[in-house]
Amino acid sequence: MSGNRRKALLASAALVGCAMLMTACQDSGSGTAKDAPSADASGSSGSSGSSGSSGSSGSSAAGGEKDSAAKDSGEQGTLAGTGSNENGKIGKCRTDELEVTAKDSTITGDNEGTVAVELKNGGGRDCSLSGYAGIDLKTNAGSLSAKRTGEKAEPMVLKDGKSVYFGVHYPINTSGGSGVRITGLVVTPPDETKSVTLNWPGAGSLPVSDGPGSPVKVGPMGSAGQGG
Repeated sequence: MSGNRRKALLASAALVGCAMLMTACQDSGSGTAKDAPSADASGSSGSSGSSGSSGSSGSSAAGGEKDSAAKDSGEQGTLAGTGSNENGKIGKCRTDELEVTAKDSTITGDNEGTVAVELKNGGGRDCSLSGYAGIDLKTNAGSLSAKRTGEKAEPMVLKDGKSVYFGVHYPINTSGGSGVRITGLVVTPPDETKSVTLNWPGAGSLPVSDGPGSPVKVGPMGSAGQGG
């Protein structure tokens, strides 16, 4: 074989070898490029799944806490809206919670007149009453305060919608004169400072008296029956 022929064959072989080497390099690069997206996709999917699961769990827990808090708040609001007494304790009856009325309850043949005063609980809650109400008669000679009878005053709980009665006792004017004309009745519930003024339902006048003190007396809560 001539030297030129041999050189040509060696050059061809070198070219073929180089071409094969380049093909292998390209295949190797292509494989790496294919493997990389696969790894990224897998990593992205795992991250997304983990994040999504965590987010859903956190949202659910937060939502549960909010729902629980809203429920508790609603229940508390409902309990507060019922008008129940704070901390389960019975509060005292307020003037604004009581419907105050009065009517003549004098029994024929008695030596004195009687007016029965009714306190009806309309406050939407039970409340407590104890002692005596304040009673003042308005007259043409000025205000006249009733004295307490001295009977024992038992504390009581006045249920919502229920009533309690007490009596106001006064001397009947049998003098034949005009006496002291009564123009109104002022009632102040026990332990209160706010009063209610009513029309006087009893006899129109009191006898004139030169004696000391008031001739009008008031009994404690419950000292009169229903209506008298």
